Amino acid sequence: MSTTTLRVISSMATKALLTDLVALFKTHAPQYEVQVESVGGVDAAKRVQAGEAFDCVVLASNAIDKLLQGGQLLPGNRTDLVHSSVAVAIPQGAALVDISTEEALKQAVLHAPTLGISTGPSGVQLAAQFDRWGISEQIKDRMVQAKPGVPVAALIAQGEVALGFQQLSEMMGVPGITVLGPLPEAVQINTTFSGSVAATSDQADAVRTMLAFWASAACADTKVRHGMQAA
Repeated sequence: MSTTTLRVISSMATKALLTDLVALFKTHAPQYEVQVESVGGVDAAKRVQAGEAFDCVVLASNAIDKLLQGGQLLPGNRTDLVHSSVAVAIPQGAALVDISTEEALKQAVLHAPTLGISTGPSGVQLAAQFDRWGISEQIKDRMVQAKPGVPVAALIAQGEVALGFQQLSEMMGVPGITVLGPLPEAVQINTTFSGSVAATSDQADAVRTMLAFWASAACADTKVRHGMQAA
């Protein structure tokens, strides 16, 4: 049987999830060979905008929408795959911190010697939340923004960050950190990650087949295992 290769670019938030979804799809459609490259979301979008050839793009839904508007993705092709929430973590062995309410979280942020956020959508929204709390000036010198493609969890594990925020999916199973839990419901940041067909692809039907499978009930349990919910 001849195989068709599909090139996918994604942000780091869905890297581990896509590894498992690709394996699932392989059992469902063995004629497809799927190659995924996961990089920082900002870099991924720039590469697609620059016209680099991919078949499929998986990014936060707002980034997908921007690429659709720019003509880098095929019109009318956006498949929502997962909803992902933000979690808070500390270095393993550090004293536990109360983040159970919005006020407790605000106090934890104010008292942390260093704070880590990502360059992705969660980092942007967290910065906006700190603004709403009126504490941005107080904490700006303690903020550490992870470089694109570098997980906040890695900074926490290395002791560079005392309190870090990132998608739960990127915190799960990382050695050297303790996940305190999700952000309190009042300030939780939920990001939808979606897939679309790249305008450079000559395998549009195959990509649609793959995205439809990834969005199906057959993949729901895998998404939960990675700390996400089916979209």
